[in-house]
Amino acid sequence: MRQLPETDRDAIRLAQDPQFSRWLEQITATGGCAHPVHLSGYTTTLDGATGEILHHYDTSNEPGERLLVRCRNRRATICPACSRLHAGDTYHLVRAGLLGGRSVPAAVRYRPRLFVTLTAPSFGPVHRAGGQCRPRRDGGTCEHGRPLGCGTLHASDAPIVGQPLCSDCYDYTGHVLWHAYASKLWDRFVIDVRRRLASSVGLVQSHFADHARLSFARVAEYQKRAAVHVHAVVRLDGPAGSADEPPAWATVRLLTDAVRKSARRVLVCSSYSPAVGEQALRWGDQIDARPLHSDGDGPDDDAVAAYVAKYVTKGASETGAGLDHPLTTWAEVRSAPVSAHVRMLMGTCWRLGGLPEYEPLRLRAWTHTLGYRGHILTKSRAYSTTYAALRAERAHHVGHSDTPEAITERNWRYVGSGHTPGAALIAAGVAEDLASNREAARDACKGGERA
Repeated sequence: MRQLPETDRDAIRLAQDPQFSRWLEQITATGGCAHPVHLSGYTTTLDGATGEILHHYDTSNEPGERLLVRCRNRRATICPACSRLHAGDTYHLVRAGLLGGRSVPAAVRYRPRLFVTLTAPSFGPVHRAGGQCRPRRDGGTCEHGRPLGCGTLHASDAPIVGQPLCSDCYDYTGHVLWHAYASKLWDRFVIDVRRRLASSVGLVQSHFADHARLSFARVAEYQKRAAVHVHAVVRLDGPAGSADEPPAWATVRLLTDAVRKSARRVLVCSSYSPAVGEQALRWGDQIDARPLHSDGDGPDDDAVAAYVAKYVTKGASETGAGLDHPLTTWAEVRSAPVSAHVRMLMGTCWRLGGLPEYEPLRLRAWTHTLGYRGHILTKSRAYSTTYAALRAERAHHVGHSDTPEAITERNWRYVGSGHTPGAALIAAGVAEDLASNREAARDACKGGERA
């Protein structure tokens, strides 16, 4: 036993525990969560009229006197099991807003809908894949003596793709500040689309909400150059949201025109800094607004929902555009396992975060994401269902919902998280088995449909 690795010894110890079968049930119930939360306490359900105890559960008889629950982390690099669950919830959330279901009427599929992509502006030329990188007949060098072009054919996964041709010419300050104001730029964009729609049909802008509502769900994704761009599903509803039909003037063409013009027009100005000045921040030149048609002439609704769900589980470290944990010191920035380009962005974020005029942006707290803050996925209130509603539906499906007439008393406290080395090995195996079973069931369903 002493000659075995620590992980194997720990796994054998767990397997020999008299409560191993119950512990394995808990691991399976969490889906093989890589970093479960350990709770201790009890739940008692009483009849509201008689006071009779209908159900009582406590952790006194559980292994280690604790209950394991999911960490619910969306990042696949941190917890593959919980990220798969989060991706599934995101898929259904986005799909419900496209095709209906989960309290959203099926009529939404016939309304004006777009799949919109908005990019960051250029902060300087970077190496790119797909054909010659940046061919230049006249050659030439920048003021720092570096070539202005690159004739190499880079593979899509080449480390140099996304790196600047000249790091001294690259606008790292503009890049970081654009990230810090990206969410505000989106808000201004949505407001401008509403105003442009109102003006185009002769409505007073302040009365737009009395006639129509702009509903959306958007996800942020890091490009190879470590700049965020936005994918969004945008839909026109009536004033009451998904339950209300839009007015007769609401057309795909009108919505497309408003989105394109607003994306080119809207801007946000950063706070003035004696060291930096004031930056005018806009969307990039690459703007895509593709109609989603109910007759199949356009991007597939299910594919769009799957596309959004895929990116919501990607962390900054997985895309090579940052880290998934905060950095607290300058030494951590310098030693971060990232590319030189990303380290320069982190360093710029840290330096700008020390200026008093940028204190509200909390740049040092978001150095690991290069200044971009906020949720990866956001949606308007009336777009579709919510994550909370999907979780409640799942709890009801497995029989964990509360009885309306009953009174529930709870007393829980946090006592730890994570796994021992052997437990982590077993949990990873459980998660892999569950994933394989889901894949097999999915293939079986597809085979049945073809038959």
